[in-house]
Amino acid sequence: MAAWLPVPDVLAHLRGSWRVERSVLDLAGGDEGRFHGVTVFGPLDGGGLLHEESGTFTWRGVSRPATRTLRFLPGATPGTAEVRFADGRPFHPLDLTSGRWTAEHPCAADRYRGEFTVLDADHWRSVWRVGGPAKDLVLTTGYTREPLSTGYMRER
Repeated sequence: MAAWLPVPDVLAHLRGSWRVERSVLDLAGGDEGRFHGVTVFGPLDGGGLLHEESGTFTWRGVSRPATRTLRFLPGATPGTAEVRFADGRPFHPLDLTSGRWTAEHPCAADRYRGEFTVLDADHWRSVWRVGGPAKDLVLTTGYTREPLSTGYMRER
C-alpha cells in the first residue's frame, strides 16, 4: 500500500484554507527557523488558484510577519498545475495524480529540489532542498486542511 494518496485534480484538491507549519534548517550554519501560518488557495481570474500564505517566521530568535503569493494555473495535462511566482515567472509543474511529485527550480547559481507528498485527504507535505553557493537549506512544510474548507476530497 502506498504511503501517499493519489489526487486526480490538484487544483480542486488544494482549493480552500490550510494551516501551515514549516521548519527551516540551515545545513551550513546549523540555524533552525519556524514558520506558522495559513495558506489560502482561492479562485484566480482566468482559471487556477491564487496561493496566499501569511503567518509568522521565527529565525535566530526573532519573529516577523511573513507572506508569500503564488499562482497555480491549470497544467498541460488534466489534473495538473503549473506553479508560478506572483509576477508570473515560472516556478515548477505540479502533478499529484500519483500522490507524489518531485520538481526542480534553478535560482541563480542555487538549485531548489522539491518533493510533494499527499498523506491523506486533509494533509500534504513539501520538502525543499536548496543547495548552491548562496544557500544550503532544507525547508519542510506540513499542510493541514482547515475545518469547513472545501477541496476535492471534501466534495466527494
